[in-house]
Amino acid sequence: MKHQLLAAALAATLITPAWAQTEVQWWHSMTAVNGEWVNDLAKDFNAKQKEYKIVPTFKGGYDESMTAAVAAFRAGNAPHILQVFEVGTATMMASKNAIVPVTQVMQQAGYKFDPKVYVPAVAGYYTAPNGQMLSFPFNSSTTVFYYNKDAFKAAGLDTDKAPATWPEVALAAAKLKTSGHKCPLSISWQGWTQLESFSAWHNVEFATKGNGLGGLDARMKANSPLHVRHIENLANMAKQGLFVYKGRGNVPEASFVSGECAMMTTSSGFYGNVAKNAKFAYSVAPLPFYPDVPGAPQNTVIGGASLWVMAGKKPEEYKGVAAFFNYLSSPEVQSASHKRTGYLPITTAAYQLTEKSGFYKQNPGTDVAVNQMIRKTTDKSRGIRLGNYVQIRTIEDEELEQVWAGKKSAQEALDSIVKRGNELLERFEKANKS
Repeated sequence: MKHQLLAAALAATLITPAWAQTEVQWWHSMTAVNGEWVNDLAKDFNAKQKEYKIVPTFKGGYDESMTAAVAAFRAGNAPHILQVFEVGTATMMASKNAIVPVTQVMQQAGYKFDPKVYVPAVAGYYTAPNGQMLSFPFNSSTTVFYYNKDAFKAAGLDTDKAPATWPEVALAAAKLKTSGHKCPLSISWQGWTQLESFSAWHNVEFATKGNGLGGLDARMKANSPLHVRHIENLANMAKQGLFVYKGRGNVPEASFVSGECAMMTTSSGFYGNVAKNAKFAYSVAPLPFYPDVPGAPQNTVIGGASLWVMAGKKPEEYKGVAAFFNYLSSPEVQSASHKRTGYLPITTAAYQLTEKSGFYKQNPGTDVAVNQMIRKTTDKSRGIRLGNYVQIRTIEDEELEQVWAGKKSAQEALDSIVKRGNELLERFEKANKS
């Protein structure tokens, strides 16, 4: 009996290490259908190999998860992977001791990592001036225009032709209202869609220094005559009941899925929700623009988020992170994710695979986000990378809400955004001067 127990104990010691998995904690901010997608990615990766186990954990909205990760890092228990939205990029880049560049993680784990395989507009945004990619592009999105084809039909509008310009949007909104629609237009992520992407789409500066990509001494310029004109137009539409403000962030998206609002500017990453839950015919179209602005439309800027690797972990844990990122980069995984969510395929190979599959032909409008992003960029449209930008986004929300409520003029609100935003930029510059 003793011999049997000894043999069993020896067998257990020999077997256990083979099954011991290295856990990799992944904090994210994905909800609903996109939360299901994140969980499925982890499950699929975990099923394909036994060495590592990705543990995805929802940590609240983007700003909440970022705050939680900072506190966790200081306490010595940060996650291995943190999903950070694009406006947190400058802050993360400045947190040199808290992060490990993704290029370093991949190379040290023995993976061939070539930033050139990624879509340039995506990879460039997360790359340092020295050419090192700092974070892993994950759910990259851009702003697009959704419209309810059933509502358009009821209003006598062409269901196969979205309004291409802002004057056309106003005309369509008026017809929708006349036909009984109480919310012709709403907008999600108002600062991103109506100021940041709007600027790049019209090839006008949002901030100096190439919108912050050229240095920490960038200052905001979102109160130009074109910006004022656009916010004034939306304010007038709000007075007439043609544009209805539905809240901050992605809160307004529910009003489109329910059929309450007929048109919406929001993220391409909203597609998965619409595809699954909308009970009406819909389509995705390019962002509207002002036809009298020279050079418009140009290109839209990146949104969504990337995955940052936190510092202070064990070598085998970083190998697990690298293995997961390598899995996420495969054209098959990328293409499937793009089709499911509406987020951009982050590699050229994934885009080509999706195109060859016939997906874009079968689902008109699903290539809009890609086409808006692969256009040639200029120094005014490469993206926006400003310090303290999470707080600046809140300022944009506060000031624009004053306009929609009729309490401030467009000029007053935009001047205030620039003034308050610049104060935060100056503070960030002082804190991060090397």
